[in-house]
Parts: sequence; structure tokens; C-alpha cells
Amino acid sequence: MLAEGEEFRIEGSTLFVRLAPEAAPVLLYVARRFLYEISAELQPGEIAGHVTNRHVAVAYESTYLSGSGIAIRPLHYPVGATNGFFENEKTVIRDILADCDGVVAWGGDLDPVKESHFHITEPPTSGRYRTLVAKLRDWDSTPGKGAGAADAFTS
Repeated sequence: MLAEGEEFRIEGSTLFVRLAPEAAPVLLYVARRFLYEISAELQPGEIAGHVTNRHVAVAYESTYLSGSGIAIRPLHYPVGATNGFFENEKTVIRDILADCDGVVAWGGDLDPVKESHFHITEPPTSGRYRTLVAKLRDWDSTPGKGAGAADAFTS
């Protein structure tokens, strides 16, 4: 359990989320893509990261305790609720997951379902995780690449 998450601004917005610093590059990418391509109207409090309250509804929510998971609009997409996203939004989520090379899990694929949930599946020391972070950092510094540049329907 992480004692305190670090606060990070979600680029392209006025929103902040608390995360483990090691998880931030990947989870911020997920949050930015969600914000840019699914819902630009996210409000403060509609994205949650690190928490210290040990009460979790399902086991995978323990990733919030380590700062390696986020919930985007958890009140809109709670545990057990399905079909919260339109097909075009699910296409974007699948594209985000594909960009993350299997390093991010989506609650829509977990049992029980929680479509607001995303978490890191690899330790930050793993080769897969480090390769993904390097790719995302390269995209951040290359015009026309990364969050905001991708089109899930043509790529």
C-alpha cells in the first residue's frame, strides 16, 4: 500500500489525479485518451486514483491502494453495471488498451465488471512496462503521435 499518491495534472484539462509516480505515465495516457475521445466534460472528482481507505468492493480495486489503478466516472459505471458505453466508445477503449500493449486491464473485461476501472498489470520494473513508458514518452515528444493524435477508427 502506498502511503500517499502524488498529484498529477491530466494534460488537456484542469483535472488532477493521485497516482504512484511509476504508474503515472501509463495511467495519465489512458485518462487523456478517455478525456479527448470519450468525454471531454469530466468534472473534478470524476476521476479517482490513489486512495488509503482499505475498503474495496472487488479485489482488483486494491490497485487504488498502490496508486496503480484509476476509476473514471465510477458513479456512472459502478461494479456490476454493464453496457455503459456506446460501441464507438468501446472501440476507443479497445484502441487505448491496444496502445498499452497488454500492460493495462479494463474493468469491462474483469469479473465482476466495472467499466470505470483501469489498472496496470505489470510491475514498473518489468521490460514490458518500461518499453511501454518509453513508447509513450516518445509519442509525447513527437508531433502527431500519442494522446489526442490517435484516431481509433482509422488506425
